[in-house]
Amino acid sequence: MNKSAAVQKASLQKKKAEAEKHISQLENQQKILLNRLRKEERNARTSRLCRHGAILEGVFPAAVTADGEDIKAFLIALSHLPGAEEMAAKMLKIGSTE
Repeated sequence: MNKSAAVQKASLQKKKAEAEKHISQLENQQKILLNRLRKEERNARTSRLCRHGAILEGVFPAAVTADGEDIKAFLIALSHLPGAEEMAAKMLKIGSTE
């Protein structure tokens, strides 16, 4: 192999190493952004759950001392009352237009 070919090969290897480093950096940036997105989604969900829980406790003070299973059973019982499905559909429709 002549000197020119060796220099060219070394140059190509260097460029390949730089490209691999750049790819690795981009993959790390992607991971960071995905983690931030997941964190924002978790925070939004937590906030939403806290707001809904606060509303439930405000309307039904006994909910403060109830455990999760009791709350679930209570809400299921409410959902079986006459007109509950229509009221929920109406309220959800109103909430989605605001």
